[in-house]
Amino acid sequence: MSSEYSQYDIFFEITPDLVCIAGFDGYFKKVNPAVIDVLGYSYEELYAKPVNHFVFDEDKEKTAMVRKSLFNSTPLVDFENRYVTKSGEVVWLSWTSQPIEQSKLVFAIAKNITQKKELEAERNTLLTNLTEINKDLRHIGHMTSHDLRSPVNNLLSIYELLDFSKITDKDTLDLMEVFKICCEDLREKLNFYSKELKDKQSLYIPFEEIDLNKIVKKVSKSISLLIKNSNATISSDFSEVKKIHSNPNYLESIFLNLITNSIKYKKPGIPPVITITSKLVEDKIQLSFTDNGQGFDLDKVGNKLFGFQQSFHSKKDSTGIGLYLVYNHVKGLGGTIEVESIPEEGTTFRISLNAYH
Repeated sequence: MSSEYSQYDIFFEITPDLVCIAGFDGYFKKVNPAVIDVLGYSYEELYAKPVNHFVFDEDKEKTAMVRKSLFNSTPLVDFENRYVTKSGEVVWLSWTSQPIEQSKLVFAIAKNITQKKELEAERNTLLTNLTEINKDLRHIGHMTSHDLRSPVNNLLSIYELLDFSKITDKDTLDLMEVFKICCEDLREKLNFYSKELKDKQSLYIPFEEIDLNKIVKKVSKSISLLIKNSNATISSDFSEVKKIHSNPNYLESIFLNLITNSIKYKKPGIPPVITITSKLVEDKIQLSFTDNGQGFDLDKVGNKLFGFQQSFHSKKDSTGIGLYLVYNHVKGLGGTIEVESIPEEGTTFRISLNAYH
């Protein structure tokens, strides 16, 4: 019999969980070493004062109420409360307790769930922050699309009032035509994003068949002055995959941001050369955008490349939003994006999209 009790004592001593026996009088009668390790008190200190003395102040009342139910022979399962250690730290414990009426004792075992609670708190804080950020971004989006629509419409109205018969310079006429195209393009985008913000509750993204050459021509036309002033060359080869089933607005934004980035971050004194190709890789359509620009050190950039408001060059007009939009558009289309880049040699973005939807 003594050897049997000895085995039980060994189990009591070595278990990593907090095991204790408390009396109905509210005092610890016996605790295992794990209780000492977690709370930091000596056996004498723990036995000298009521259990509730060690409970965190804000949890004392609910702990006392729950303990009363134990006196009615009601077991306690997964009850969580906080204790204060001897060093003043607060730890979370999850208790399972069984009262024994005949001996007026409560046998209890607890797990230290402090790390779990800290992770939950961090997650809840993050979710709250993300919710607020999302709300702010949505508000900014509504405000921007609404407030810019009127000035754009006014510019187009002024354009319609111009008497082009009085303008004889061909270059001026060409510039005015580009001005009109840019304004119309801006109005179209504002209308689209305004509608998308209103419909964002739906996860449905409309797809249609898109001619890749037409996307390049449309984007090139909208930034024709940027291309001209930078002496940029844009070449494309869509001989393997000419059309793609996708969302035209997302795809156009991807092309626009990657092309303008290549021009913006060109090497000083060297005209940018941008090559866009398509090919079929198994069941995916791969779009590649390659330039001869500044490039960047992927080891230093790490996972920040597609982050919100992340900029990796010293350009004053860098907002760090372009690649963030590209990444989210690609994800929204169910695709993936990979990057290869060497400083001062150039960058290649490879986008893989589903061939069929």
